[in-house]
Amino acid sequence: MSDAQQRLLELAEERGSSLSGLSRLIGRNATYLQQFIRKGSPKKLEEEDRRVLAEFFGVPESELGGREENSYAAPVKAAKSDWVDVPRLPLGASAGPGAIAQEEAPFDSFRFSRRWLREQGLDAAMLSAIAVEGDSMEPLLRHGDEILVDRTPRPLRDGIHVLRVGESLLVKRVAQSVPGRVTLLSQNLAYPPVEVDLDDVDVIGRVVWKGGRL
Repeated sequence: MSDAQQRLLELAEERGSSLSGLSRLIGRNATYLQQFIRKGSPKKLEEEDRRVLAEFFGVPESELGGREENSYAAPVKAAKSDWVDVPRLPLGASAGPGAIAQEEAPFDSFRFSRRWLREQGLDAAMLSAIAVEGDSMEPLLRHGDEILVDRTPRPLRDGIHVLRVGESLLVKRVAQSVPGRVTLLSQNLAYPPVEVDLDDVDVIGRVVWKGGRL
């Protein structure tokens, strides 16, 4: 394993970012960076891919195989225009019996490519990141995964959402059943479906991205 491959793996583990998520960040297929690290294909990162990853991690490009003079020293204006900081909230969206909602002041942020968000049809101002707690959404979402929640107001449709039921914050697959009621589904079949009145559910937003350790 080359120094660049080893360093990229270390940075991903430190940030808690998946290689598949990072591959999508640079506009590649989900296995691209895993192939780069495990099989050495490609032999080195392309310049634009290296630049995006270096800026995401806040490290010099030289750590990822670039020349020393290509270090992460982009003008502040360029960095601000190319990247968006999405707040990380100190909340745990329970994929189990239910977490109690806590204070929602950001404690950190994830940096995303503005271009990537635009390609996904996402408005940065309507995004926030929180952690998953519990195992009821495994294997899709695991305990400790970070999820990106799109709070853009839209008509409710089937999909994975973060929602509040009482004081509990949940992440569940939401399926509409009879009028006025929805079914909350877990990915882990050990957890039975739960049907609730729509009036008892506050839909926070739709889950549009996940990241976590391999």
